[in-house]
Parts: sequence; structure tokens; C-alpha cells
Amino acid sequence: MIDGKTSSQEASEKFEDLGFAKLDTDRKERTGFAEVVFCQGKDDSFLTQIFKKLFEKNGEVLGTRATEAQAELLKKTFPDLTYDKVSRIIRIEKSQKEKKEQIGKIAVCCAGTADIPVAEEAAQTAEFFGSRVERIYDVGVSGIHRLLSKTPELNSANCVVAVAGMEGALASVLGGLVSVPIIAVPTSVGYGASFNGLSALLTMLNSCSNGISVVNIDNGYGAGYLATQINRLAVNGSTKGK
Repeated sequence: MIDGKTSSQEASEKFEDLGFAKLDTDRKERTGFAEVVFCQGKDDSFLTQIFKKLFEKNGEVLGTRATEAQAELLKKTFPDLTYDKVSRIIRIEKSQKEKKEQIGKIAVCCAGTADIPVAEEAAQTAEFFGSRVERIYDVGVSGIHRLLSKTPELNSANCVVAVAGMEGALASVLGGLVSVPIIAVPTSVGYGASFNGLSALLTMLNSCSNGISVVNIDNGYGAGYLATQINRLAVNGSTKGK
């Protein structure tokens, strides 16, 4: 770097060009998190090569939106791979025998059991990146006493992920109950007028409750990533959730 500018040579050393993909091998140094693989739609050969290179660089790999067939394919190269059918998460970790340290606390909530796949994508992403996660499932507003019974657990977290389809009211209710940031995740669960998650998305964006951020429809990964960033900051700056 000269005069605050990165040369083309320096830039080219921060990614690995596979021809069909340019892997951001410098990402962990810049952001604290290594590149994650979005598996959906990827050619089998491309997927295998990407996982191999990222594993060589980082010693672990997280894959999202993977099919069972893709998991079986990758198991031929990575026999210790774990695959969760619900969240469609692939995890290849440094050691299956050693439990990764989990710091702080993130509460992942979902309104109904149909929302669990997205909630699990968020939870498992956060766990992969080293956060401790408490799952609070099936606490939608149609039986709000179920949610209210969990208020102490919610208030002991450093942030809350609220996953909901239908009209997406869960995030607004949580915003009036807790003192920590809320990450709202609209899901595509619902009948016709929910418009595949658009209704929940608009509800969350228009919430009158404070402290709510919103990610894209069904984007559990994005919520888990952001929650981990908030959790890390909280652990470094306070004793809550330790």
C-alpha cells in the first residue's frame, strides 16, 4: 500500500482466482469472519473446489442453502462434515472432537414451528462463528403468554433474533419487551396475502417499536452474522451474557 492506496498486485494477493470463482481469502483478516459458501445452484465440481480451497485457508467452512445431495458429495472429501436438513447448513469445523468456545448470548426466537428452518439457519450460523445461542421457538403472538414466560431469558441476551412469517408481529412485540437490539427476519411462511414474506417484511420495516433492524426474507444467515457482530461487541464491552 502506497499513500493509502492498494496496488493491483496487493489486491490480487488477497483473493484466490479459480477461474470460475474468486475466493476472498483475506476476508477473515478484514472482517473477523471467513467467507461463507452459498451452495444453492452451484455446480458439483465448483462446489467441491471452493470448499477445498477455503478449508485449506481457514481450517473450517460454513455452507448455507445446501441440498442433501451436495452434503453427500462433499462428505467424500470431508468425512467429518455435518449437515442439518432443517436449516440446510453444512459445517466443516477444525475438530469435531473439540467443542468450539461459545461466548456471550444470542436469543433466537421464532413465531411458529414452520419458521424453524430459518431460525436454525440463524442459530447455527451464530454458533459456527462462536456465539452461544438460546433457542426460544413457537412463541408467536397468537399465544403471547408463551413469549412472556421467556422474558428473563430474553433480557439476559446481548441481542435477539426474531423470526416470523404471516404478518410478522413478533419483532414488534419483542421490541416493547427487551432492552437489547432486535434483528427481525421475515419468512415466506403464510397464506396468499402474505405474498411469500412481503407482508411480514413490511410489518417489520414499519414497526413502531424501537431498536429493530430487518434483514431480507428468509435470510437466517444474515441475521446470525449480524447477531454475532453485536454479541462480540457486547462481550468486549460489558458483562452481560458472559
